[in-house]
Amino acid sequence: MHKLKLVLGSKSPRRQALIKELGFEVEIRTKETEEIYPNTLELSEVPEYLAKLKAEALLDSLKDDEVLLTTDTVVLHKGELLGKPKNSKDSLKMLNSLSNSSHTVITGVSLISNQKKCSFSTQTEVFFSDINSADINRYIEQHKPFDKAGSYGIQEWLGYIGVEKINGCYYNVMGLPLHDVYKALKNNFLL
Repeated sequence: MHKLKLVLGSKSPRRQALIKELGFEVEIRTKETEEIYPNTLELSEVPEYLAKLKAEALLDSLKDDEVLLTTDTVVLHKGELLGKPKNSKDSLKMLNSLSNSSHTVITGVSLISNQKKCSFSTQTEVFFSDINSADINRYIEQHKPFDKAGSYGIQEWLGYIGVEKINGCYYNVMGLPLHDVYKALKNNFLL
């Protein structure tokens, strides 16, 4: 369907499944990258910065017919960035703070070929209802959300019972804003 091959720089099974649904030939290629950012950055700029950092680590492996896609997703809540929880205690703290409030999920995206670069961020506001401790503990025990920013997956049980509404892209909350990624690929690389 498309002339360029897409390289996804992510180990996330959710991102891998989502990008394949767009119909691209996809190769997974990753390299461990230390996710450190300057403390002078606005918090909303951190995901895009980290997506570019992940891309830089893979640039030397890029072929002429490939486009590299890297991303980073964070949760911004009450002036604090929530990344992935370290353990059950950290997860419980995050989810208790998100309960009965709203937060912003921001995914930074970097798209790079040997000829072009494009990067952007997508934001989605998520509204959580009041979630009791028993439900939060059940979720942590059964789903082990330690690989998810903000310690939850909207596509999992806690998302089903806790998310009242969202303002923005649902897939962004899963970690890959499909509409924006497809538009950027189409406009900048593929057609």
